[in-house]
Amino acid sequence: MPSTDPVANLQNLIRCPSVTPAEGGALTALAAMLSPLGFQVQRMMAREDGTPDVENLYARLGTEGPHLMFAGHTDVVPVGTESDWSHPPFAAEIADGMLFGRGAVDMKGGIACFVAAMARVIARNGAPKGSVSFLITGDEEGPSINGTIKLLKWAADKGERWDACLVGEPTNPESLGDMIKIGRRGSLSGAITVHGVQGHAAYPHLADNPVRGAIKLAEALMNPPFDAGTENFQPSNLEVTTIDTGNAATNVIPARVTAKFNIRFNDRWSEDSLKAEIRRRLEAAAADPLLRPGRQPIRFELVWADRPSQVFLTRNEALTGALSTAIEAITGKTPQLSTTGGTSDARFIKDYCPVVEFGLVGQTMHMVDERVAVADLETLTAIYERFIEGWFANAGA
Repeated sequence: MPSTDPVANLQNLIRCPSVTPAEGGALTALAAMLSPLGFQVQRMMAREDGTPDVENLYARLGTEGPHLMFAGHTDVVPVGTESDWSHPPFAAEIADGMLFGRGAVDMKGGIACFVAAMARVIARNGAPKGSVSFLITGDEEGPSINGTIKLLKWAADKGERWDACLVGEPTNPESLGDMIKIGRRGSLSGAITVHGVQGHAAYPHLADNPVRGAIKLAEALMNPPFDAGTENFQPSNLEVTTIDTGNAATNVIPARVTAKFNIRFNDRWSEDSLKAEIRRRLEAAAADPLLRPGRQPIRFELVWADRPSQVFLTRNEALTGALSTAIEAITGKTPQLSTTGGTSDARFIKDYCPVVEFGLVGQTMHMVDERVAVADLETLTAIYERFIEGWFANAGA
């Protein structure tokens, strides 16, 4: 059964140029792997005005519970300058024990290994006593509007319910078995526009430079720190990511300036409490005359970005225990249970069932010459096999 080989599975997927939001043949290739295993495969096209249409895939084996979901994405980031690659980014060539290609670790490799693991479990013992589903999007590397969030709702509206989910993102920093992601910090973005009075740089008394105010407000957002971290999470961290006047002239004081920021926040904060704290800081700084002696308080507007990501932590011993046990059995390592890193589609899945993330080593993701050790593909497949069997043994007990 060809799908028992994770290397062949991954080569088939990499050879599909599915640069987000293009399907590129990747979902078709995945469906061809899953259908012979008995999965009922459905394709779903998601649309929203102002965004690209995105094709997604949902496949299920079995009709009863317990129900384990594997989630991931077949879309990949652009390759950059193709001539910089030592091997063509969509050729899936193997050299010196490494398989090269865009998506090798992020995250077609995880999908290839889970398919191989399922194929081996079925070949050895038959289908698990319950259900397994694949929830695969083509929009994780894009706006994340027409992908997992809509596919989940589409499936739930059809009556799908899940007991647990494993996301196959590359979670390991150095080697397989290092880390399971059991949660993520939240993410909130906003933009501050500071208003001034345009004028000649040589006559500042006739103008009001909004850059001074923007600097003051930006400083207030970044200092002091929001917190020192919590038991399960890193400290919350705010970064000002751009300050822009739209002014190309060096002798003109601009009329306005916009500063954008993003904060990754831990479980000390909710969206509402964090927004309140940020506004409090801005209003206090706006009234401080240090950078604007003799001037009125800084005039600013604060606009929040849509779709903030909420902080979450998975506390489900059946799920984390089965995965940790499988990792220890195959690698001999005890994985760290971590909430580090950025956001992933797990932030949507946690509203439907407990979710954890575990996949390949992520050192080359999004890079030129993205690659994975062929040996790691076999090891991850073995981990997934042990996890599938262990989870169903405990969930069905």
